[in-house]
Amino acid sequence: MISVRDVYKRYRTDHGAGKWVLQGVSFSIPANTNVGLVGRNGAGKSTLLRLIGGVDHPTKGSVERHCRVSWPMGFGGGLQGSLTGRQNAKFVCRVHGHEHDIPERLDAIQAFAEIDDAFDEPVKNYSSGMRSRLQFALSLAFDFDVYISDEVTAAGDAAFRKKALQAFKGLANRAGLIMVSHGEATLRQFCSAGIWLNDGQAHWFDDIDDALKAYKESQKL
Repeated sequence: MISVRDVYKRYRTDHGAGKWVLQGVSFSIPANTNVGLVGRNGAGKSTLLRLIGGVDHPTKGSVERHCRVSWPMGFGGGLQGSLTGRQNAKFVCRVHGHEHDIPERLDAIQAFAEIDDAFDEPVKNYSSGMRSRLQFALSLAFDFDVYISDEVTAAGDAAFRKKALQAFKGLANRAGLIMVSHGEATLRQFCSAGIWLNDGQAHWFDDIDDALKAYKESQKL
């Protein structure tokens, strides 16, 4: 289970504290539940994913993870720019206690990311798409109870998107998913429940179709 309790989030700007992105957000995600986040651009979907994944922290409130949660797939941060993709991958393997089979995992990560020789180049030289591919491959290399995805199925060319979708099908059979996607078909394919983000608030729906309906109706106002 993942519990989000009275979470507020805003960022500092050059002019001081920015506006609230999230305001008093609370909900719980049961185990083995696949959830889609919906809302307009700027509603806080990626922010909420980063908070759940632990790569960012609430301004106020708390996020409790009673399971192993991945970092957000497709999130370009969390990589050391001066290190190569291979060196970053080695570090992550060691953090997750896989010192004994690093060569096999590195081969799998490089093959899935499809970045060829760039795997041995500094990450700071990568395009945003290459970073997303590497992050996605890194996430797949380890077993989590819940995987988080931020538009990763839209990354890369058609062949890579197809491979990413196939990987998601495998994940959906053995773990929970929390994902952002602008594709309604993708959300319906992988998610049972939904969270609609609007005006800093999070509205939980047991059925993803109800979440999509609420979002679409809000756009008509």
